[in-house]
Amino acid sequence: MRHAVLRLVLAIGVATGLAVTPQAQEPSSQKPETFRSTVDLVTIQASVKDSHGRIVNGLTTNDFEVRDNGQLRPILSLRSDRQSPLSLAILVDMSGSMRVGSRIALARQTFEALLAQLQQDRDEVAVFTFDSSLHHRRDFTHDLASLRGALSEFEPFGMTSLYDATAATARQLAARSATHKAIIVLTDGLDNSSHMTAREVSGVASAIDVPVFVVATVPWLDQRFMLDAMERATPSESADLRDLAEWTGGQVVLATSPAETVVASTRLIDGLRQQYVLAIEAANGGEWRRLDVRVRRPSTVVKARSGYFAG
Repeated sequence: MRHAVLRLVLAIGVATGLAVTPQAQEPSSQKPETFRSTVDLVTIQASVKDSHGRIVNGLTTNDFEVRDNGQLRPILSLRSDRQSPLSLAILVDMSGSMRVGSRIALARQTFEALLAQLQQDRDEVAVFTFDSSLHHRRDFTHDLASLRGALSEFEPFGMTSLYDATAATARQLAARSATHKAIIVLTDGLDNSSHMTAREVSGVASAIDVPVFVVATVPWLDQRFMLDAMERATPSESADLRDLAEWTGGQVVLATSPAETVVASTRLIDGLRQQYVLAIEAANGGEWRRLDVRVRRPSTVVKARSGYFAG
């Protein structure tokens, strides 16, 4: 009878998930072992193109080489999924220089063209504008239709804090969970009131793996003026907008006409969807670590973040 009762108690304990201990045991004198069940990961969004600028698909972890401060690191995972949603922060220059010629019109047309390339109820977008400060105009939303015409209510005015606004926007994207994230800046490329430099902003953005894509919305005749102005405003030992985009894994593209805004937007969004997302184990410590991502194939060009802060 006693054995039957014990079997019944054990059966009830198993069924209800309770821990049943028929007999107390002496506590072990050995210190329990502890195991590290997780590691800190560094994610890297990387775009790969061939010598003709065409996107290279079908790569595996064996095709990539990642160096962390010069040391070859194993790739823990690789993902490439065109169906993954995008999380974009669209940052629009509303400073006074955008009133010149057709610049603001091109920016608005590019904004609408970008929305047309995104997937309603799947991708998410937040809208920011900037002059001498950053303005958060629309929170992140999957209802892309509600953003149509969102820039029509704003008019250009004031100074330009492009670098400061980009850094603040990058921090807004840090908490988003989408596989592919990016800042898209619509601007004429001029900055005359930021406290931060392009180099400092690239550190902020690349540390949280947010590539910065700059769409220069300037008419064709103003392109040379824009490039000359950037070079005059930037000491030779410093960096400019082109470096900012390059170091974060983004790029600068031109939208000089209504037709070109559509072409630039299509290529940009398509390129984001086809990025590879790699992961390596993060190093210890609180220092800046330089990343170098390459593909073991001839004539390929890889764009990825330039580094991260360990720890």
